[in-house]
Amino acid sequence: MKKSEFLLIKKKYSDNIDDYIEKGGFSSLRKILSDHISPEEIIEEVKKSGLRGRGGAGFYTGLKWSFVPRDRSIKKFLICNADEGEPGTFKDRDILLYAPYLLIEGMIIASYAIGAEVSYIYLRKEYKWLLNRLEKAIGEVQEKGFLGEKILKSDFSHRIKIFMGAGAYICGEETALLESMEGKKGFPRLKPPYPATFGLFGYPTVVNNVETLANIPIIVEMGGENYAKIGIPKSTGTRLIALSGIVKKKGVYEVEHGKVTLKEIINDFGNGVKEGYHLLGVIPGGVSAPPLTYDELDISYDFESLAEKGTMTGSGAVIVFGYKEDKKGELLKILESIVHFFKDESCGKCTPCREGTWAIYGILEKIKNKEILVRDGVEMISSLNSKIKGLCACPLGESCALVSEAFLKKFEDILK
Repeated sequence: MKKSEFLLIKKKYSDNIDDYIEKGGFSSLRKILSDHISPEEIIEEVKKSGLRGRGGAGFYTGLKWSFVPRDRSIKKFLICNADEGEPGTFKDRDILLYAPYLLIEGMIIASYAIGAEVSYIYLRKEYKWLLNRLEKAIGEVQEKGFLGEKILKSDFSHRIKIFMGAGAYICGEETALLESMEGKKGFPRLKPPYPATFGLFGYPTVVNNVETLANIPIIVEMGGENYAKIGIPKSTGTRLIALSGIVKKKGVYEVEHGKVTLKEIINDFGNGVKEGYHLLGVIPGGVSAPPLTYDELDISYDFESLAEKGTMTGSGAVIVFGYKEDKKGELLKILESIVHFFKDESCGKCTPCREGTWAIYGILEKIKNKEILVRDGVEMISSLNSKIKGLCACPLGESCALVSEAFLKKFEDILK
């Protein structure tokens, strides 16, 4: 039986502000300001909800907010990370397009909680076509009195601005994003210090993903404890997934954490695999996530279950792959395109990543040209991995090595 795809966030979809308000939109913000709910209480509710970041790392959102200094005299910023550049990832685009007011309300509440008077949407260059739409939505929210000076006659004022990215994948990493906003090259920073204490222009800053912020009005509306009852204990709430690959019905679906398996996602939401294709496996969280084989797809879609299998929910991009008829060689092309992406998008700051991604690509070329065995390639990449892991400012190079090694190991019989 098909499981619902309209659970929490998709139920709030509306691209018309009057329709959004009629559905209860901005009631969470109104409740906070009219009932004088303190920022600390908001943070506590988000902590109770167990909400984890939906951009990749899965860090607890309330805990992240609690690291921001409480001193109200210090300037702070909130940044909505709308730079989803991982191949196969397009679920945040769905929110920007169909639920901009939900996102804006989430940004206002999050800013109230951490004490930010200004927040930014960091919009990826490839989404420039959404710029006018978002600017219009921000203007409409301001006209309704939910944004600007003394919102709803309270003491809280807030402005939202949009910053256009330049099209670099690395700027999805929060510290590289901050560097680019400061007018510098998008290089990841060494940590600590973390953005919560030293962020944009040195001020405390919270960077949250689009989907993460869209959950905030819902948490305030239903309460953190009730939200935490959805999903499973360490993976609460729902998740938007961007389903693509060889399924019949691609798209963005909402699933409850821990209540649906990857096989059910393929069959119930994707209507199964296209005719003539052999299903081999799934990349469960964007190309930074190691793949799972067909035999591993009866696994629950949540943070813990995937971590136990050595992979992750990552960016929420579920890519179903296989080959058509007898064209098994297509599999190596998939891995080649992933590694090609990483080597092209490496910012070049760290030597292990800059040189390592090119070296891995060279190993795949040797496998393709039958110069070495797949098994030899696995050993060579494993050796490289030991020289990349933990030695870079961000996970890009490490992801390239891990994904390549897992691909070759799991599908050696098909690739050889």
